[in-house]
Amino acid sequence: MLNQIVIVGRLVRNPELRETESGKKVTNITIAVPRSYKNGKGEYDTDFIDCTLWMGIAENTVEYCKKGDLLGVKGRVQTRSYEQGEEKRKYVTEVVAEKVTFLSTKNKE
Repeated sequence: MLNQIVIVGRLVRNPELRETESGKKVTNITIAVPRSYKNGKGEYDTDFIDCTLWMGIAENTVEYCKKGDLLGVKGRVQTRSYEQGEEKRKYVTEVVAEKVTFLSTKNKE
């Protein structure tokens, strides 16, 4: 069985480093990935994909990347759930990054 994904897109916001209670560094980013085909209105839709980056990958991304930068993310798809309020379960699907490649930065205007 195989669970592997590669996405290329732009950072939606500046990444922020956090630390878990056990001392591990983590950041959550969202990558905007335009689709390769036009919708019924003749426009390109965009998918916004949530990614979780741990330890060294998280630290390097926070240090060297900002909103608008082009990134390649290789990792695995993960689903999890948690309780929100009484008897309300929320489900989350995200990419857990194994490698992040800094492809370019957005041109300054």
